[in-house]
Amino acid sequence: MKKIEVVAGVILFKDLVLCVQRPKNKLHYISEKFEFPGGKIEVGESQKDALLRELKEELNINPKVNSFFMTVIHQYPDFELTMHCYLCEVYSRDLLLNEHIDFKWLKVNELLSLDWAGADIPIVNKLILNE
Repeated sequence: MKKIEVVAGVILFKDLVLCVQRPKNKLHYISEKFEFPGGKIEVGESQKDALLRELKEELNINPKVNSFFMTVIHQYPDFELTMHCYLCEVYSRDLLLNEHIDFKWLKVNELLSLDWAGADIPIVNKLILNE
C-alpha cells in the first residue's frame, strides 16, 4: 500500500477557520470534499517549510505558523496518508484559489456543516473539543 506524508494548516483569521474544497477527482472519497490546505513534503524540506510553500502555491498566502496541532494517520482505499497539522494565523482573509474550487471561513461550531475528506475529520473533531 502506498504511503504519503503531507502537511496541512488550520488557517485562523480571528475566530474563523479556512476550509477549502477539493476539485472533482477520480477518487470519489476525496472528490469535492473539504479539507485543510497543504500538501506533500518535498525531499529536504522541513514540515513548516513545506506547509509555507504549499500555502503560497495553493492560496497565495503567507501565514504565521504558530504551533503543531496533531498528526493524523488515515487509511484511504488506495493509500495511507500521514498528515502533520499546524495551527496558522493570517491577518487578512484575502486569498487566491489556484487548486481548489471553493473556500469558506467558518466558526469552529460550523465546521461539521461541511463534507470533509476522511483524513481531515479528526482535525475538525479536535478543534471542536478544544473550543
